[in-house]
Amino acid sequence: MKILHVNKFFDLHGGAEIYLHDLMRAQKQAGHEVHALATLAPQNLPSKDKKYFVKRNDLHEFKGCSKEAAIKAVNFVWNRQAKQSMQRALREIQPDVVHLHNIYHHLSTSILAPIRKSGVRCVQTLHDLKLACPNYRMYTEGSICERCKGGKYFEAVKHHCLSQSFWPNALAAGEMAWTKLWQSYERAVQVFICPSEFMRDKMVEWGEPASKFKVVRLPVEMRQPAHRRGGYVLAAGRLSTEKGYDMLIRAAARVPALDFKIAGRGPLQVELQFLIHKLGAKNVELVGFKRGLDLANLYRKAEAFVACPIGYENSPLTVLDALGYGLPVLATRIGGLPEMVHEGKNGYLAARGNQDDWVRILKKFAALSADDREQLAKESHVLAEQKFSDWKKHVQLLDGIYQS
Repeated sequence: MKILHVNKFFDLHGGAEIYLHDLMRAQKQAGHEVHALATLAPQNLPSKDKKYFVKRNDLHEFKGCSKEAAIKAVNFVWNRQAKQSMQRALREIQPDVVHLHNIYHHLSTSILAPIRKSGVRCVQTLHDLKLACPNYRMYTEGSICERCKGGKYFEAVKHHCLSQSFWPNALAAGEMAWTKLWQSYERAVQVFICPSEFMRDKMVEWGEPASKFKVVRLPVEMRQPAHRRGGYVLAAGRLSTEKGYDMLIRAAARVPALDFKIAGRGPLQVELQFLIHKLGAKNVELVGFKRGLDLANLYRKAEAFVACPIGYENSPLTVLDALGYGLPVLATRIGGLPEMVHEGKNGYLAARGNQDDWVRILKKFAALSADDREQLAKESHVLAEQKFSDWKKHVQLLDGIYQS
């Protein structure tokens, strides 16, 4: 089968890109012919399909009234080059299926019409909430936000959901209104693949047709169980407001019996380091951004894993990795996380943003005997094997969707 994957980035920018490259690799191993369309960047991984890649624009800010700013604004809503590249890829590759990932803004919905007109089967994996929300997170001004429900996209402008500048918000709101008016995604995509029941339910709640959604959980790569000899609890991810690390640090400072390592980088790095110093939280360490073997070693030696977001999470790869290592998981009861963590079985759940409740579950874990922690770890491994597929099975599940 010929599969054309489409994603705005082709480096290892985030979780969607890591999944994309792992999936392409697994599909090649299964005998499929796999192709890609994305944007150009020096950090991209090698690709035989580079001729189809389009220019990547910096869409963080639209400054001034220059010709360049105007071109960026147009591409934000309708990228003509991306449309032409998609037409060329469809014509030359002749894929059996187009698998969309994150295409918004950099590639834009301009690529959807050629797919629809070609009659090629099309699916999309929903890595975030962009199908419903202009800023793709349903999180703004420090809290969960669902103000745009019912097509009220002007709320994205009022609350500066994408930027402090006017134009990025106005463009995002206008693009969402136009996309929903013409049902651009819904007319081109036959099946939306949701990694969590939460994602499916939220999309249906916002008015999407339930018949178009299929839950296919992301795979877990089962690894040798963690050694758990480091004596610390691990957290990993982007150091940004919605991840809740400031709350975790405040809770951790009240549980000195546990040591914590937080791996990652982001806009709050300096602020979090200052908070650790201010609270005298000597049991908390920011270890910086880690990848590959360095990150794997952190997982292997950890006692447990923490996921403490105050915003919606879909199916975080960091938690899937923790389950693959057989780590107990301490998580916020929000989004797709309760589908991954079963209270008292493979971890504990705390109320969103509730510092006292986090202190409760941290103390509960700290008080466990070595045997009880080992039992939690075993349950974590068992649950991962029972509830989540491996890559081979995941590819088979996608094949079934492609062919249906």
